[in-house]
Amino acid sequence: MPVPVLHAERVTLRPLTEDDVERLVAIVAAPGVREWWGAPDPPEREREGLRNDGAAFVVEVDGELAGWLGFNEEPEPDYRHASLDIALASAHQGDGLGPEALRTAISWLAGERGHHRFTIDPALENERAIRAYSKVGFRPVGIMRRAERGVDGRWHDSLLMDLLAEELR
Repeated sequence: MPVPVLHAERVTLRPLTEDDVERLVAIVAAPGVREWWGAPDPPEREREGLRNDGAAFVVEVDGELAGWLGFNEEPEPDYRHASLDIALASAHQGDGLGPEALRTAISWLAGERGHHRFTIDPALENERAIRAYSKVGFRPVGIMRRAERGVDGRWHDSLLMDLLAEELR
Protein backbone atom coordinates (compact mmCIF):
# COMPACT_ATOMS: atom_id res chain seq x y z
CA MET A 1 0.00 0.00 0.00
CA PRO A 2 1.56 3.32 -0.98
CA VAL A 3 1.96 5.98 1.67
CA PRO A 4 -0.23 9.07 1.37
CA VAL A 5 0.60 12.74 1.74
CA LEU A 6 -0.11 13.81 5.33
CA HIS A 7 -0.30 17.42 6.46
CA ALA A 8 0.25 18.75 9.96
CA GLU A 9 0.62 22.29 11.25
CA ARG A 10 4.27 22.77 10.22
CA VAL A 11 5.29 19.54 8.51
CA THR A 12 4.15 17.59 5.51
CA LEU A 13 4.87 13.90 5.17
CA ARG A 14 4.91 12.67 1.59
CA PRO A 15 6.06 9.55 -0.23
CA LEU A 16 9.76 9.38 -0.92
CA THR A 17 10.79 9.70 -4.58
CA GLU A 18 14.02 8.71 -6.29
CA ASP A 19 14.89 12.42 -6.55
CA ASP A 20 14.87 12.60 -2.74
CA VAL A 21 17.24 9.71 -2.09
CA GLU A 22 20.59 11.45 -2.66
CA ARG A 23 19.55 14.46 -0.58
CA LEU A 24 18.49 12.11 2.23
CA VAL A 25 21.81 10.26 2.01
CA ALA A 26 23.51 13.64 2.54
CA ILE A 27 21.29 14.39 5.56
CA VAL A 28 22.07 11.11 7.32
CA ALA A 29 25.79 11.56 6.58
CA ALA A 30 25.92 15.10 8.03
CA PRO A 31 27.02 16.03 11.56
CA GLY A 32 24.13 16.01 14.01
CA VAL A 33 22.61 12.96 12.35
CA ARG A 34 25.49 10.67 11.35
CA GLU A 35 26.62 10.02 14.91
CA TRP A 36 23.17 8.59 15.72
CA TRP A 37 22.47 6.89 12.40
CA GLY A 38 24.91 4.04 12.93
CA ALA A 39 27.90 2.76 11.02
CA PRO A 40 27.96 3.97 7.41
CA ASP A 41 26.66 1.51 4.85
CA PRO A 42 27.97 1.18 1.33
CA PRO A 43 26.15 3.84 -0.78
CA GLU A 44 23.63 1.55 -2.49
CA ARG A 45 22.75 -0.18 0.79
CA GLU A 46 22.22 3.24 2.41
CA ARG A 47 19.89 4.21 -0.45
CA GLU A 48 17.94 0.96 -0.14
CA GLY A 49 17.62 1.45 3.61
CA LEU A 50 16.15 4.91 3.08
CA ARG A 51 13.73 3.59 0.45
CA ASN A 52 12.60 1.10 3.14
CA ASP A 53 10.55 -0.91 0.64
CA GLY A 54 8.23 2.08 0.21
CA ALA A 55 7.44 2.38 3.92
CA ALA A 56 8.99 5.83 4.25
CA PHE A 57 8.03 9.46 4.17
CA VAL A 58 9.99 12.56 3.33
CA VAL A 59 9.54 15.19 6.03
CA GLU A 60 9.04 18.61 4.46
CA VAL A 61 8.98 21.99 6.19
CA ASP A 62 7.80 24.94 4.10
CA GLY A 63 8.27 22.83 0.97
CA GLU A 64 11.90 22.06 1.87
CA LEU A 65 13.15 18.51 2.39
CA ALA A 66 13.92 18.40 6.11
CA GLY A 67 14.29 14.70 6.81
CA TRP A 68 13.07 11.13 6.61
CA LEU A 69 10.56 9.07 8.57
CA GLY A 70 10.45 5.32 8.04
CA PHE A 71 8.23 2.66 9.53
CA ASN A 72 7.90 -1.10 9.59
CA GLU A 73 4.68 -2.94 10.22
CA GLU A 74 4.18 -6.27 11.93
CA PRO A 75 1.17 -7.73 10.09
CA GLU A 76 0.64 -10.81 12.30
CA PRO A 77 -2.79 -10.11 13.87
CA ASP A 78 -1.76 -11.30 17.34
CA TYR A 79 1.33 -9.06 17.37
CA ARG A 80 0.27 -6.20 15.13
CA HIS A 81 2.29 -3.04 15.73
CA ALA A 82 4.54 -0.57 13.91
CA SER A 83 8.08 0.58 14.56
CA LEU A 84 9.30 4.00 13.54
CA ASP A 85 12.56 5.77 12.82
CA ILE A 86 13.23 9.40 11.98
CA ALA A 87 16.13 11.58 10.93
CA LEU A 88 15.97 15.36 10.60
CA ALA A 89 18.64 17.60 9.15
CA SER A 90 20.45 19.54 11.88
CA ALA A 91 18.83 22.80 10.78
CA HIS A 92 15.41 21.32 11.59
CA GLN A 93 16.25 19.80 14.98
CA GLY A 94 15.19 21.26 18.31
CA ASP A 95 12.01 23.01 17.10
CA GLY A 96 9.48 20.26 17.79
CA LEU A 97 9.27 19.20 14.13
CA GLY A 98 10.30 15.60 14.88
CA PRO A 99 7.54 15.06 17.44
CA GLU A 100 5.03 16.68 15.07
CA ALA A 101 6.10 14.38 12.23
CA LEU A 102 5.91 11.32 14.50
CA ARG A 103 2.44 12.27 15.80
CA THR A 104 1.23 12.67 12.22
CA ALA A 105 2.60 9.29 11.12
CA ILE A 106 1.32 7.52 14.24
CA SER A 107 -2.17 8.98 13.81
CA TRP A 108 -2.22 7.64 10.24
CA LEU A 109 -0.78 4.24 11.21
CA ALA A 110 -3.38 3.89 13.99
CA GLY A 111 -6.38 5.26 12.12
CA GLU A 112 -5.79 3.89 8.63
CA ARG A 113 -3.53 0.89 9.16
CA GLY A 114 -5.06 -0.38 12.43
CA HIS A 115 -1.99 -0.36 14.67
CA HIS A 116 -2.44 0.02 18.40
CA ARG A 117 1.20 -0.04 19.57
CA PHE A 118 4.33 1.68 18.31
CA THR A 119 8.02 1.29 19.07
CA ILE A 120 11.12 3.40 18.53
CA ASP A 121 14.67 2.64 19.63
CA PRO A 122 17.07 5.60 19.89
CA ALA A 123 20.67 5.23 20.94
CA LEU A 124 20.76 5.24 24.73
CA GLU A 125 23.14 8.23 24.64
CA ASN A 126 20.88 10.27 22.32
CA GLU A 127 19.21 12.32 25.04
CA ARG A 128 17.70 14.83 22.59
CA ALA A 129 15.87 12.09 20.70
CA ILE A 130 14.67 10.44 23.90
CA ARG A 131 13.23 13.77 25.12
CA ALA A 132 11.54 14.33 21.76
CA TYR A 133 10.00 10.86 21.72
CA SER A 134 8.83 11.26 25.32
CA LYS A 135 6.94 14.41 24.27
CA VAL A 136 4.96 12.26 21.83
CA GLY A 137 4.09 9.81 24.62
CA PHE A 138 6.73 7.09 24.14
CA ARG A 139 7.82 5.41 27.36
CA PRO A 140 11.04 3.52 28.09
CA VAL A 141 10.64 -0.25 28.01
CA GLY A 142 14.22 -1.35 28.50
CA ILE A 143 17.76 -1.19 27.30
CA MET A 144 18.79 -3.27 24.33
CA ARG A 145 22.43 -3.99 25.02
CA ARG A 146 24.92 -3.66 22.17
CA ALA A 147 22.03 -3.24 19.76
CA GLU A 148 23.75 -1.27 17.01
CA ARG A 149 27.20 -0.55 15.71
CA GLY A 150 28.10 3.13 15.92
CA VAL A 151 30.17 5.25 13.57
CA ASP A 152 33.13 4.51 15.86
CA GLY A 153 32.81 0.79 15.00
CA ARG A 154 31.83 -0.18 18.54
CA TRP A 155 28.53 -1.72 19.63
CA HIS A 156 26.23 0.68 21.51
CA ASP A 157 23.11 0.25 23.61
CA SER A 158 19.68 1.42 22.46
CA LEU A 159 16.63 2.34 24.49
CA LEU A 160 13.49 0.51 23.45
CA MET A 161 10.48 2.80 23.85
CA ASP A 162 6.84 2.11 23.12
CA LEU A 163 3.57 3.94 22.86
CA LEU A 164 -0.03 2.78 22.81
CA ALA A 165 -2.28 4.64 20.40
CA GLU A 166 -4.38 6.10 23.22
CA GLU A 167 -1.23 7.54 24.85
CA LEU A 168 -0.36 9.72 21.86
CA ARG A 169 0.21 13.33 22.98
